Amino acid sequence: MNVTSFTIDHDKLLRGIYVSRKDSIGKETITTFDVRIKRPNTEPPVEISAIHTLEHLMAVYLRSEESGIAEDVIYVGPMGCRTGMYVIFKGDLTSEQILPYITKTFEYVRDFTGTVPATTSAECGNYLDHNLTFAKYEADKYLREVLYNITPENLNYPE
Repeated sequence: MNVTSFTIDHDKLLRGIYVSRKDSIGKETITTFDVRIKRPNTEPPVEISAIHTLEHLMAVYLRSEESGIAEDVIYVGPMGCRTGMYVIFKGDLTSEQILPYITKTFEYVRDFTGTVPATTSAECGNYLDHNLTFAKYEADKYLREVLYNITPENLNYPE
């Protein structure tokens, strides 16, 4: 099987931040991170409208100057299983290196007020399917239960 994420034992996978893969594009390396918000097959996945809102807010924040890493962000998007997000950065990076940026991103979501960016029919393919309240709840839960108490087990895929 050539899909790295399918080779990880999801029954052992904890919530955390994991290097999913590293790829070379010319002389550049890009690193794909598995930002695992929910424990697979153990707890319910993130509600669809909440993960959609997380995607919008995370993408906007990570690409902002405030994030401190905007120029290195390539992609932010939800996993099909709705247990997390994939975030791709330029560079040969580790989970430890991006932890502060992901933490700040989830704090941004938790503290966000106002209208979720890009939620008009001209900007979004499913603009009515957002839930800021649930997105903020998931961000706060992930911060309190995982990011603020991170351990090596939450930063390295299980053997």
